[in-house]
Amino acid sequence: MKVTLRKVADYYEIYVPKKDLEEKIVAMEGDSPWGGIVTISNGWRFQMPEMPADTPLPITVDARKLGDED
Repeated sequence: MKVTLRKVADYYEIYVPKKDLEEKIVAMEGDSPWGGIVTISNGWRFQMPEMPADTPLPITVDARKLGDED
C-alpha cells in the first residue's frame, strides 16, 4: 500500500492516499520508522521498508499493512 511519511514537529505522520487518511505514528520498533513495524493512531500497523535513517521527508513508499493476525 502506498503511504506518505512525513515528520511534524517531534513525531511522524502517515498519509494513506487511497483512504484519504492521515494519522500520527504512535509506536515504532526502533528510533526511526524504517525497516520495522509502525502503529498509527487508528490502530493500523504497517511493515515499513528498509531505508537509511537520514532519508529526506516527506516520501511516498510501499508499506505492507498488517492485519490482526500478524
